[in-house]
Amino acid sequence: MKTISMIAVFCFVLVTGIQAQDKVEATFGGVASCKACHLTKKSGAQYKLWKAGPHAKAFETLKTAAAKEVGAKLGVTDPATSDKCLKCHVTAHGVDAKLKGKKFTSEEGVGCESCHGAGSKYKGRKVMKAITAGTTDGATLGLVTPTEKTCAGCHNEENPTHKPFKFEEQVAKIAHPIPAAK
Repeated sequence: MKTISMIAVFCFVLVTGIQAQDKVEATFGGVASCKACHLTKKSGAQYKLWKAGPHAKAFETLKTAAAKEVGAKLGVTDPATSDKCLKCHVTAHGVDAKLKGKKFTSEEGVGCESCHGAGSKYKGRKVMKAITAGTTDGATLGLVTPTEKTCAGCHNEENPTHKPFKFEEQVAKIAHPIPAAK
């Protein structure tokens, strides 16, 4: 009888531990966490494409004279420190600091995790290979496949420099697919 009780306790602790682990929120590692695997031509050079694109410069634009002019019309003294601006110009703005990894920096602008979700649960090489192979559903690990709705979170009428957002056109400009395995 004592053995059965010990087994029951062990199973309870094991299951409770697994459930608790599932409830741990994913953390934001920053672009540096993605760069290692998404740098080479073989992987699609997504990091280089991002770095050359507008999202990588999103935070820096808030420091320009033009941004300060737009901000002044909204009553914003410094766009680079205003929640009104940072919510769309910085990955994970407003997220609890405990959910930001050591390599994370706001200065990277709109990084990978702004569109693809906090990466700590899916960033590992084995996990990414399983996701790419279709044996693991990345969504269960927080990996987001961006949609028009994802983009519309920032590319909308609330944006003071808003221009009509044509999703298909804009997505083509920032496309960064993973090459098919040979």
